[in-house]
Parts: sequence; structure tokens; C-alpha cells
Amino acid sequence: MKKLFYVVLLFITAGAMAQEKIDTAMVSKIKKEGLNNSQVMEVMSMLTDVYGPRLMNSPNYQKAADYAKATMERWGLSSVQYDVWDEHFGRGWEIKKFSLQVIEPSASPLIAYPKAWSPGIKGTVQAEVVFLDVKTEADLEKYKGKLKGKIILFNNPILAKSSFRPDASRFNDSTLLVMSNSSGTASFRARRFNAATAPQNFTFMKWDLCQKEGAVAVLESSPAFPLEDGTLTVSGATVPYPATTPFEQRKTVRSAEAPKILPQITVSAEQYARMVRQLQKGQKVKVELTLETAFSPSAPGFNIIAEIPGTDLKDEVVMIGAHFDSWHSGTGATDNAAGSAVCMEAMRILKQLGVSPRRTIKIGLWGGEEQGLLGSRNYVKRKLGERLDKAFPYDSIKLTGEGNKLSVYFNMDNGTGKFRGVYLQGNENARRVFREWLKPFNKAGASTLTLNDTGGTDHLSFDAIGLPGFQFIQDPISYDTRTHHTNFDVYDKIIEADMKHNAVMMAAFAWLAAQRDEMFPKK
Repeated sequence: MKKLFYVVLLFITAGAMAQEKIDTAMVSKIKKEGLNNSQVMEVMSMLTDVYGPRLMNSPNYQKAADYAKATMERWGLSSVQYDVWDEHFGRGWEIKKFSLQVIEPSASPLIAYPKAWSPGIKGTVQAEVVFLDVKTEADLEKYKGKLKGKIILFNNPILAKSSFRPDASRFNDSTLLVMSNSSGTASFRARRFNAATAPQNFTFMKWDLCQKEGAVAVLESSPAFPLEDGTLTVSGATVPYPATTPFEQRKTVRSAEAPKILPQITVSAEQYARMVRQLQKGQKVKVELTLETAFSPSAPGFNIIAEIPGTDLKDEVVMIGAHFDSWHSGTGATDNAAGSAVCMEAMRILKQLGVSPRRTIKIGLWGGEEQGLLGSRNYVKRKLGERLDKAFPYDSIKLTGEGNKLSVYFNMDNGTGKFRGVYLQGNENARRVFREWLKPFNKAGASTLTLNDTGGTDHLSFDAIGLPGFQFIQDPISYDTRTHHTNFDVYDKIIEADMKHNAVMMAAFAWLAAQRDEMFPKK
């Protein structure tokens, strides 16, 4: 009996360790095309310099989508289409005209940007600035009758002290080793620092006071850490609600039914803090503001989908993707025209080589990621399946026929940095496959596999229903120190060599997954 046990164990072990097939000749062709004839930077420039930023449902989002669709059609991809959601995203929005500067006690232009979906004001307004210096509800009383026609400094200043750290960096060997040795219990995705916020209802009372008193607009300081030197991060405008209002009754700022709100502008931490200090020293601060914005009608969102049809396993699908939308203070370069351009270039490479994959290879350029992975979640729910459970252990999943045919999904959304490996997302069964796939890229610095997950982007929509969904480990460069959701998220921050490397790896992984005899292993 013991002898039979060892024979069976040896057979199982040998099967588990079977060598993953690698078409090295095809990988070499992908490298040659992607490194020598790349169009990734041209696509990048079009998505950012010409059509950026790409706030969801804005006119620029539509123009950029038209460009991407026409480009993939020109490359010869099949079934290029807009994948319209079955729910309304809300209104589009864009800035028509904006300027903000201090005119007293001395002239000084301000580094500032309106929050998305902020209303505008009529004409150009000159107004005194008031710092809403409140710590308790009782403090609000002293501002009653004093805010009409004023522009409000809403939050406390955040000191932007020098940090003595480089803007950009790459992962060193020791950090990658820590990732490799991880048990899979942590996430290595860097998180944006958020300053402590006041209790929700007190914050609502501040907003309510400003609106009822007739303030012209509200200025808020951008977070000072890790950002500095005039970098500011901007997202959507606030719709204040009392803490007692149920969440299902609250309207988002993009909703056509959103209540009236004040114009809202984010100012660089350094300049915001200076105005506060001037006021505290008894100086009168006056600013001049021009803010013209335009809303477009509420509508569903949409993704952009295209494919290279498969052959003998054409009903099975390998998918690559990235989110297409961006915030609006920069041009959405590292977040996430970089991922969109890399995925488009990967499809171009494969199509240009004139090869036919066994499985169908699809690309998804997702909308509404910045508002909560809306585009990919909607696609997954409509096409692939959904979770039916509402509580722990969150294991009631119903896949559609298409869901059962989705082999694997690869995503890019961590800036311009070079791919250094893959977050296994807790999928130990994928390790042996990726280990072999990474070998052609080891010399380029891509060899790390970590069980850790990484969050905050569209592979989670697939992972949530048990489908293999992966994000690549990327060198951080200046993503979390300078470009993520900031006014410096622009084309100039893109590293061409890294983009070419990433597009080649994305194309190779898509091809290798499409050619496997079996579907990609699940958790």
C-alpha cells in the first residue's frame, strides 16, 4: 500500500510540475515588433495632448473613444464597438473658462483647479476671502451674517514641508524579494494619504452654513503629503448631506437630480496656507475668480471593446484591459492613458504579426473606473456573472456561459512604470504558469511573483466572481508622489522604454494564454 501511495504521489507531483509550453519564437516576434515599430507613444499623445482629459461622459471622453475605436478599426481588429452600460452614469461636465488669483494685498496667481461637476459663476467676481476657522458647532455662530458674497477657505491649512525624498523611484531587489516571500496577506499597492476629516455631520453643517449665508464659492486645500511644490490632487465636488440621510437616498454630484451646491475649487497646499496666514495676521485677502463650466445630459456610460477572433477555441476568451476615463486637472496620462495605450499597442502588435490565436483575445477600455470600477463591474455583471451573496463567506457566485469561457484577464493601471512581475491575487495555481512566461523577460527585470493582491482597479471586477484577474507589478516611478489624480498627470511623465516593455509583455501574456491547451488555472 505504501508503494502504491508513493507512485500516486510521484504521478501527481509530476503532473503539477509539468513544464508550461512557451513559444519562444513567437515571443521573439512580439518583442521585435513592439520594440522596433511601436506606436504606443503616438497613441499616448493622442489620448492626452489631443483628447485629454477624459472625465467620464464628458465631450473629451467621447472624442477620445471615437479616436480609439477608429484606430483599432484601422488596425484591423474585429467587433470594435461601444459597450453601453445598462445603468445611467450621470451628467457629463467640462471647464469652459477658469482663472483664480489673489489681487489683495498683492497680486499673485493661484495654482488651483475646479472640482469635477462644480457649478460655475456668472462673469468674473472679485470677493474677499474668509477662513472658516471652526472646531466646534458653537464656532459656526460667529460666521452667521458674515459670509454673503465671500469666497470661503473651507478646511484647515496643511503644511507642505520638504520631505527630502526623490519624486521617482524603481523597486529595488530587496523590496521585490519581500514581495516574493509574502504569504499573500497584504497589499503592496501604495495608498494615497488622506488627511483626517471632521465628523460627517459637523462637516455638513459647515457646508450648509456657507450655502445658506450666500457664499460665492468654496476653496479647499489640496493634500500636502505626499504632494508638494504646487502639485494638487482634484476629484469630484462634494454634495453635502446630513449624517442621518440614508446612503440610498443621496445623489452623486454627477446625477441630474443632484441638489444645488456651491462652486468648489482645490488650491495648492502652499498657496492656500499662505492665504490663511495672511488672514490670521489681520490682512485683507481678496481674489478674482472666473469659473465657467458646462454640463451635458445624463446618459449611460460605455466601454470600448474589440477583439482578435480565435480559431479552434474561439468561444473561449483571453482579455486585456485598462480604464479609459481620467480625472480632469491633468490629461490623464499615467492614470490611465498609459494602460489604455499599452493594451491598444498589444493588440496592434498581435494583429500586425498576422497570427491567429486559438482563443479569442479581447480588449476592454473601461469607463467610470474613477467613480468605483463602474464600467468593468457593469460589463462583468452583464456578460460574465455576479455574486449573489450579501454576507460572509461571499462564495455564492453565478457565472454565465460567457463567464465560464473567460480564461484570464490582465490589467494595467499603476502608471508608466515597467512591469516587474505579477500580483498573483492569492492564486497559487498561477505561479508555475507565470514563472515560465516571465523567463523571456527576466533579463529586462521582470521576474517577481507575489501572492499579495493589489487593489483599486478593474481586475477586481473579475476576481470578485472567481475569474482569474491580474495586475502587473510596476515600478512606482512618480505615480504616488507626483502624478496620481494631479495636475501633473501629463504626457511628459511617461517613460517610453517602459511603455514599450509593458506593451510587449501584455501582448506576450495574452498570446501565451490564448495558446494554452487548457484554460488558465483558477484559485
